[in-house]
Amino acid sequence: MRRALLLSTVLPFLAVAPMSLPPPADAQGRPFGSQTAGTTQTPAILVADQLFITPERTLVAQGNVEAFQGNTRLSAKKITFDQTEGSLQIEGPIRIDEGEDVTILADAAELDRDMRNGLLVGARMVFQQQLQLASLQMTRVGGRYTQLYKTAVTSCHVCNDGRPPLWQIRAERITHDQQEKQLYLESAQLRVMDVPVFYFPAIRLPDPTLERASGFLIPSLRTTSNLGTGVKVPYFLTLGPHRDLTIAPYVSSRTRTLDLRYRQAFRRGEIEINGAYTRDDLYPGEGRGYVFADGTFDLPRDFKLRFDVKSVSDDAYLVDYGLDDLDRLRSEVVLSRVKRDSLLRASAISYKTLRDSENQDLIPSSIGNIYYERRFFPDRIGGEMRLSVETHGHNRTSDLEGNLTDAAGRDVGRATLDLDWRRSWRFNSGLVTEVSLGAAADIFEVFDDSVFDSTSTRFSPRSALTSRLPMTRREGSGATQYLEPILQIGWTDIGDTAVPNDESNFVEFDRGNLLELSRFPATDAREEGVTVAYGLNWARYSPSGWQASATIGQVFRDTNETRFTKSSGLGGTSSDLLLAAQLKLNDELAISTRGLLNGSLNFSKAEVRGDWMTDRASLTGTYLWLGTDPAEGRSEETSELWFDGSYEVSPGWTASANLRYDISDARATRAGVGLVYSNECVKVDLSVNRRYTSTTSVEPTTDFGFTIALNGFSVDGGSKSYRRSCKNT
Repeated sequence: MRRALLLSTVLPFLAVAPMSLPPPADAQGRPFGSQTAGTTQTPAILVADQLFITPERTLVAQGNVEAFQGNTRLSAKKITFDQTEGSLQIEGPIRIDEGEDVTILADAAELDRDMRNGLLVGARMVFQQQLQLASLQMTRVGGRYTQLYKTAVTSCHVCNDGRPPLWQIRAERITHDQQEKQLYLESAQLRVMDVPVFYFPAIRLPDPTLERASGFLIPSLRTTSNLGTGVKVPYFLTLGPHRDLTIAPYVSSRTRTLDLRYRQAFRRGEIEINGAYTRDDLYPGEGRGYVFADGTFDLPRDFKLRFDVKSVSDDAYLVDYGLDDLDRLRSEVVLSRVKRDSLLRASAISYKTLRDSENQDLIPSSIGNIYYERRFFPDRIGGEMRLSVETHGHNRTSDLEGNLTDAAGRDVGRATLDLDWRRSWRFNSGLVTEVSLGAAADIFEVFDDSVFDSTSTRFSPRSALTSRLPMTRREGSGATQYLEPILQIGWTDIGDTAVPNDESNFVEFDRGNLLELSRFPATDAREEGVTVAYGLNWARYSPSGWQASATIGQVFRDTNETRFTKSSGLGGTSSDLLLAAQLKLNDELAISTRGLLNGSLNFSKAEVRGDWMTDRASLTGTYLWLGTDPAEGRSEETSELWFDGSYEVSPGWTASANLRYDISDARATRAGVGLVYSNECVKVDLSVNRRYTSTTSVEPTTDFGFTIALNGFSVDGGSKSYRRSCKNT
C-alpha cells in the first residue's frame, strides 16, 4: 500500500516552483512548515510507495513519489532529505506543476534546506503548456530568480526525431524573475528552421503569465500606392496598474507618422485616446493627424457620463492611413440616467463633414438635446401614463437666411411637452385591444430665416385604437405556428402652424414604426389626419431548430401627405406595401429581407442580408436596391452588393475576401483578399485591399499589409485549434 505522510518540515522544496515565493526559516531555526503563535503554514502531503527514516536521520521516500501543497504538485522517483546537512536530493524524472500556468521538468535536483538555492539538471520550464525553456541545468537563486544555462526557447511543437522547431531562441543564459515575471536573455539568437536570423546581445521578454508589460508589440509592414512601403513598430508602455501608452512610429519613403494610444481605468470609469501626427509627401510642409477619444463614467445617483470625440486635420487623412471609413465625424457628450419608471438623457453633438458635396457652414454642426420621460400608473383610470419633456437646438455657422427650398444658415430651437395614456384589454376570444390618447405642445424659435416666424407654437392632440388577435397552432410534427392580424385606427391634428422641417428629411418605413401615429424620426414634423394601418405577423418554430417569420403591413390616410420623400414609401393617401421576412436554419444560416412594394408592383426600396457559418467557412452578404429620389440625393437608381467571407483551406490556413460592388455602375468600389497561417507558435497575416472610388480630396489606393507574430509570449497567445504533428510538420 502507498503511504501518505503529513510533512510540513520536509517539503519546503515545493517553493522551487517559480510561481511561489518560499518563506524563510524563522530566527529560532524552525523550518518552513512549523507553526508559531498567530501564524498558519499550509501543510504539505507526501505520498509514496515507501516512506522510512534511516538510522542516520535521513528521510527517504521512493516509488511513485508525489507531494502536494496548495496548488503545487510535485512528482519524482525518489526524495531524500538529510536533516543533518540540510540538503534535499530528488531523483527524476521530476515534474512540478504550479497551478495551470507553470510546469518544471528535470532529471535530478539538489536543493538546500531553505530551497532558496539549488540546482536542477536537464531542466525544462513550460509556461501555460505552450512556451518552453529547455536547458542543460537550472539553478534557483535567492528564492526569486531562476537561471537557465544553454537554453532553447520556443512555443512550437518539438519532435523527438531531431528535427528543429519552426523557430527558436538560443541563449547562453536566461534569468527568470518570478516576482516581476520577466525573462532576461543573454547572447540570444533567433533561429528559423535552425538557421540564425537575428542576434541580440541582451533582450528582455515578459513571461506568458504576465498580463501587462512594457515592450515592443508585433510590427507590421504596409504598402500603399499613396505612401509607399512602410513599417510600423509599436511599443507598449505601462504607466502603473491602471494606465498605459502605446507608441507606434510608422515610417515609409513618403511619410513620418507617430501613432499614439493612451488608456486609463478609473475606479468608476475609463478613457481611451487614439491619435497620430504626420508629415508626409501628400501634403508637403503641412502637419496632419487625427484624435479620437472616448470614455464612460459612472457618476453618483445612477448617472452615467459618456463621451466620444473625433477630430481630423483634413478630409482625406482617415482614408490615406487606413483608419475608420467615415464620411462624417460625429462627436458627442452624453449624460444619462435610466430607472424603472424614468429616463433622463442630455447630449451635446458636433458634426464635421468629410464629404466633398457638403458645405460645413450649411450643415447643423452644433446640436443640443435634453430628454426626460416618466411613467405613471394611475389607479382610477388604470393603464399607463407617460409624461415627456424634450428640448432641442441646432446651429449652422452660416449667416445666410433660409427659405422654403434651402435651409441655408437657418438655426432652430424647439421645446416639446408630451402626455400619453394607454390601456389594453384582453378578451376571452383572445382579442387584445389597446386605446391610446395623447397630446403634444411644441414651441419653435427660428433664426436666420426669411419665411418662418421667429416664434411659433403648435398643439397636437392624437388618439388611436389598436386590435390584435394572436393565434397559436401546434402541428403534429411538434412545430409551432404563430399568426397575428393587426388593425389600427388613428387620428392626429397638428393645426395650420408652419414650422421648419430640419430634422425629419429622411424617413424609413419598417416594422418598427408601422403602428406609430407619426413615422417622422423627430417631433419637428408630425403626420396629420385619420390613418388606418393593418399588418399581419406570422412565425413558425420547428423542433429541429429552424425558424421563419414574416410581416406584411400598409398605411392608409384620408389626406394626401406630401412631406414624405418619394422612396420612403409613405407618400400619398396609401403607403407602399411593407414586406419583411426572416429565415434561420439552426446556427448556420440566417437570411433577412425587407422591401417596399408600390401600387405598380415595383420596389422603391429592397434589402437582403444573409449570414452563413460552418466550422470551416463564414459568409456575410448584403444586397441593397434604392429607387431614384432627388430629395434624398439620388438622381439614379442605386444597386449595391457587399460580402465578406472566410474559408479554412486546410488546418492552419484561412483565406478571406471582401467586396463592395456597385451594380448600377458595373464597377467595384472596394475589394480585398487575405491569407492567414496560424499554428501554436506563429501567425502570418497577408492582405491586399483596393479602394476604387475617388473624390477631389481622395484618390484610389491599393493597400498591402503583412504581419508575422511569434506566439507564446502573451497571455493566451497561440492557436488552440491547430497544433502541428511530428508526422506532418
